[in-house]
Amino acid sequence: MNPHNDSAVGDLMEHLGRGALRAAAVLAQATTARKNDALTHAAAAIRAHRARILEANAHDLAAARAAGLGAALLDRLALDEGRIEAMADGVAAIAALPDPVGSVAAEWQRPNGLRIQRVRVPLGVIGIIYESRPNVTADAGALCLKAGNAVILRGGSESQRSNAAVHECLTEGLRAAGLPAECIQLVPTPDRAAVGYLLAGMTEYLDVIVPRGGRSLVERVQKEARVPVIGHLDGNCHVYVDRDADVRMAETIALNAKMRRTGICGAAETLLIDQACVATHMVPVVRTLLDAGCEVRGDATIQSADARVRPASEDDWYTEYLDAIIAARVVDGVDGAIEHIARYGSAHTESIVTENEATAERFLQRVDSAIVLHNASTQFADGGEFGMGAEIGISTDRFHARGPVGLEQLTSYKYVVRGAGQIRP
Repeated sequence: MNPHNDSAVGDLMEHLGRGALRAAAVLAQATTARKNDALTHAAAAIRAHRARILEANAHDLAAARAAGLGAALLDRLALDEGRIEAMADGVAAIAALPDPVGSVAAEWQRPNGLRIQRVRVPLGVIGIIYESRPNVTADAGALCLKAGNAVILRGGSESQRSNAAVHECLTEGLRAAGLPAECIQLVPTPDRAAVGYLLAGMTEYLDVIVPRGGRSLVERVQKEARVPVIGHLDGNCHVYVDRDADVRMAETIALNAKMRRTGICGAAETLLIDQACVATHMVPVVRTLLDAGCEVRGDATIQSADARVRPASEDDWYTEYLDAIIAARVVDGVDGAIEHIARYGSAHTESIVTENEATAERFLQRVDSAIVLHNASTQFADGGEFGMGAEIGISTDRFHARGPVGLEQLTSYKYVVRGAGQIRP
């Protein structure tokens, strides 16, 4: 007997699980046209109900400020007209993407005449636990729907009203398309017991769990989950400025990678500068960051660039700040950068700025992270920017999914074998 069954939360979660299983069976057979119809109606509903979503978000923000949430979390939580429009655009973009379900990834014929295909199929029922960002409700719900999966969403208590308002729009889309509302369910209680139940009490319903949030959340999920997990702990991302970098490009990329949005997992947290270009590149790049309001914590050489630079500690090289803070140090060329990233990085996203193609290729091939870039900001670590419509996170795992988790990564596959009476000797 499940130990959670006696609680009201347990009864609620069991109800959600049973509904998700029923919906998954329907959704796995749904046509692409019907799924796209649901997404198109959901995008329209988000636009139509933007005032309601903004009102709900205003209540969440007021409560979050009263609770003393930091600037980075408030930025993740906040919605405005532009972010709501982007949310709707993201849902509509997913509708426009090719449907992975039923697609043939590979096929071949054996000498005995058996014809074998590897065909993409839904994962089944996905549980997603996330913090702060209401847009995850739309992105995750839409992606799971298009990939043929039922999903149970559990957002943070700080964004409960915003999530509910967005979820209503997704449900409106499902009903308009004649699909079960249980295809996308939102846990309606802020009770933390619901998270424990998702992790350990729903193995008969859930096929995979995806955590999207801070390190403490992801660590808990990876420790307690009784089903497979897709996720990452940290986004300790690096920008390396090589001796052959264009200095203006280096300034622009470093500034964007750190300061465009400091609270996302693709924000740069460490700046590495080749010792061979300290005389020409260090001061312009470091001062660009400082002048933009970024705190720079540097080694002794970086501190000599500007009196505003604070000394870095050993812990700084490991830290994901999610704030207007960056650690900076001088390294011995591209190999020094690669060595630093291997020691301190989280295998998320790293960028090299250089005009030397051979150096760039060495970096791209030797850095073992989910995303590596040449002459581009780390803030491109995003499924939408990759043309995937949206994503439910960046995975640093090496199994099943790595990098942006989009439609294809939310499917598995099966082998379909067609014969003509063959038997095995």
